[in-house]
Amino acid sequence: HTRIRAHPVRALRNQRLVKPMKKTTASLLFLIGMASTPAFAENNPADPYEGYNRAIFKFNDKADQYVLAPVARGYRKITPKPVRTGVSNFFNNLRDVVSFGSNVLRLDVKRASEDLVRVGINTTFGLGGLIDVAGAGGVPDNKNTLGDTFATWGWKNSNYFVVPLLGPSTVRDTAGNAITTVYPVKSAVFHTPAGRWSTTGLNIVNTREALLDLTDGLEDAAIDKYSYTRDLYMKVRSRQTGGTLPQGEDDNIDIDELVDSDLPAEAGADASNTSAGETADLYLYTPIQTGNTSRDLCKKALPPTAETQTQVFVYFSPPNHS
Repeated sequence: HTRIRAHPVRALRNQRLVKPMKKTTASLLFLIGMASTPAFAENNPADPYEGYNRAIFKFNDKADQYVLAPVARGYRKITPKPVRTGVSNFFNNLRDVVSFGSNVLRLDVKRASEDLVRVGINTTFGLGGLIDVAGAGGVPDNKNTLGDTFATWGWKNSNYFVVPLLGPSTVRDTAGNAITTVYPVKSAVFHTPAGRWSTTGLNIVNTREALLDLTDGLEDAAIDKYSYTRDLYMKVRSRQTGGTLPQGEDDNIDIDELVDSDLPAEAGADASNTSAGETADLYLYTPIQTGNTSRDLCKKALPPTAETQTQVFVYFSPPNHS
């Protein structure tokens, strides 16, 4: 009888011990989760899905590091540059078809006409788009997307969104790209699944090869890659669509405080000699600058943020400088 009565007592004691242990375990898991969050993580109003985005960004980064980037380097090594250029021109010609449709939906007759002329010339005289004859002739290259169309219709501001294996985007642009993915233009050219999938892979590798120099510089930079990529992408994209980014702490930085006593002597002398007919243009040279393309992007990444550790130089040019 004594043993039979002891069992309920032991069970009650065990239950009393288990409850605090569960609370302790939950607290430890919470602390571990907090510790695993990057110290530089921030609450960006344009990035409400930051937890998801960082996870996908990390996954994409590892996939790129071990698969895509090595394949792209091998592709660059064995493929002559004229061939790579031809591949880029071919897929750009298909993008012009998408751009034509987007501009039609935007009721932009001028740009739609330009896209139609580009497709007609490059397809006919450029060997199916392998040679950019229209570009050499000065026909504007618009490359509008359905995301741009949605922005024209009123969806100008959209939250940052990282797409698995594809990289930075916004919710608006992802919706537009989903439509063109389900109904691809290349289906009119390649009628078999094998042809469509092989050209998709070729386009991905060719695009990644074109970005190797840019991303190699970013790898060597001592910055938060996620935040830097997000901020740069969102600022450039908002300028393209006419959107307005939510104002954060870094947007309140006074440029005059950045360019004062630390300015090189020559720049300071030029600044003092600036006439009324000149304007001060701020160029941002960052660790990822590798050529004219990345320089254009950096120029659009105003204002600079403290986390990017960007060096600021001031140059002077006529007001019509772009």
